[in-house]
Amino acid sequence: MSGPEASRREYARRMNRVLDHIDQHLDAPLELQQLAALAHFSPFHFHRLFAAWVGETLGAYLQRRRLEVAARRLADAPELSVLDVALGVGFGSGEAFARAFKTHFGQTPRAWRTGSPERQAAYLAAERERARWLKRNLDQDAGPGLAEDGDLLHSGRQAAVITMQIEIKTLAPQRVVYMRRIGPYGPGLTSFWRERFLPWVQAAGLPLRPSYGIGLDDPHITPPERCRYDAAMQVDADVVLPPDGAASIAMLPGGRYAVARFEGRGDEIGPAWTELFRGWLPSSGLRCDDRPCFEFYGEPDCADAASGRVRFEICIPVVAL
Repeated sequence: MSGPEASRREYARRMNRVLDHIDQHLDAPLELQQLAALAHFSPFHFHRLFAAWVGETLGAYLQRRRLEVAARRLADAPELSVLDVALGVGFGSGEAFARAFKTHFGQTPRAWRTGSPERQAAYLAAERERARWLKRNLDQDAGPGLAEDGDLLHSGRQAAVITMQIEIKTLAPQRVVYMRRIGPYGPGLTSFWRERFLPWVQAAGLPLRPSYGIGLDDPHITPPERCRYDAAMQVDADVVLPPDGAASIAMLPGGRYAVARFEGRGDEIGPAWTELFRGWLPSSGLRCDDRPCFEFYGEPDCADAASGRVRFEICIPVVAL
């Protein structure tokens, strides 16, 4: 077997290894760097890939699995104290466990233990079926798409990625001037470009050149208010910046990138990124390395304010799987 199917199965094998390791070590610290190394994926991009593949963030998955295993032990092992159960699934204290358990199940661990056996059995049976479904889909597909609309790999939303033109290109390193914004990703980035970066470029007397939007953090890991984003534009080697300190010079790494042509509304950008990581990348025979992903704005009129549609290229750094 070779080609896309072999690539999907290799991704599935690596992700299954991670999920199995998590279940076998719920009582131990489980760090992103460790799990990324286990899967032989770049730590820089592992969380995005995990969330796209499994359908929830790594932190949410770890919390849910710990609480589900604890719920089963509370019901099936009455000889264990609540504290023993908490420590056995990686919580540092009974208090932290009780708070998390009540948030997830709507009742305290003691109430769960003494509650209706039928209700407990129904919940745990549903979770066991969910685990079997997840395992089956990981073995068969590039990802299960655990969302309310079912398997996103086989839903209408997947067509947004299939119709995108995706090429593997070798991009040259680029010298860029950039202005950094720290805060939540989303609509505020458009205002940052229009109200801060582009007016600064004009005031500095720099000609408009192809530009880049570089998200340096994953908002599922980094608190939204601390996420870093660089608005950047190509500049010549001899450019001299104003002494105001508002912007800096950097080199954007070159090398092999998967370049996907995107055209759509702003609210379609996030799903397009997710579907590339869920659908296309596992079939490609490639994986990400530690260079940042970015959006490339090569046209001066890439945004249409009237329709809200934008055009740009999504660039994902890749190496052989």
